[in-house]
Amino acid sequence: MHSSSGGYGKKRARIEIIPLIDIIFFLLATFIMVSLSMTKNQGVQVALPTASSAASLGDQQVMEKAVTLSVTAKGDLFYNKEKITIAQLPMKLQTLKSTAKDPKVIINSDGGADFKHVVAVLDEVRKIGISKVGINTDKK
Repeated sequence: MHSSSGGYGKKRARIEIIPLIDIIFFLLATFIMVSLSMTKNQGVQVALPTASSAASLGDQQVMEKAVTLSVTAKGDLFYNKEKITIAQLPMKLQTLKSTAKDPKVIINSDGGADFKHVVAVLDEVRKIGISKVGINTDKK
């Protein structure tokens, strides 16, 4: 009887290391994701239209792997920063679809651009079969 209570008194608290390792890996992964999401928008500068439902820059990780299609006020079309015609767009999008496993497209349109140009670009993207399309706007 005496020996069992003596053995009980020697038990010490220990720090569990496995949950600690899990937390450290989680923090590491979080910092890597945050640092990777700090990439610049690669489109041409245009005066964006405003929308009250505009997403904040927290959606930056969506934009990092996306191709930016910019429509200027004059109706010029840019694939990232390269000026192309609407006829060249299907070929570029087809290449994007075959190289990227999850292609995303962001349409950057000038607020003063003719809407038919934006619709034509959107139509081409849909025809190729890219479903992840976003339209870049400024918050009102």
